[in-house]
Amino acid sequence: MPNPVVNKASTEWNGELFTGSGTTTLETSGKATFDVAWQSRGEQEGGTTTPEELIAAAHATCYAMQFSNMLKENGTPPTQLNTSAAVTFVAGTGITGIELTVRGTVEGIDAASFDELARKAKETCPVSQALAGTEITLADVQLA
Repeated sequence: MPNPVVNKASTEWNGELFTGSGTTTLETSGKATFDVAWQSRGEQEGGTTTPEELIAAAHATCYAMQFSNMLKENGTPPTQLNTSAAVTFVAGTGITGIELTVRGTVEGIDAASFDELARKAKETCPVSQALAGTEITLADVQLA
């Protein structure tokens, strides 16, 4: 069994929820620190990052990795995949859904097979599995 890989992030929060703010840091890579505040999360988009934006980044990345591996195992490795995840948050309710999209350049595969593998990748991606309590849809699948 492979050794587990543990990744870490941390957040420093100052003040109460609605007027406070903070920073979240990607500790394992040391690549970034992001400002966080309630206003961007529950009142208006933009300004600072949110937990949902970070989940979207993680999901889009994991999905691209899973799908690329499945395409390789199919004998049709991708030239390029462009994936995105849109995470919807409703204040007082929580995360209400995640919508994935993918556009790919893949030689030797037909659109139906590409679509089938895209849907299987959505189900088997480790982040999708971790977020199984949330409705996850595959909204747009396009083969270039």
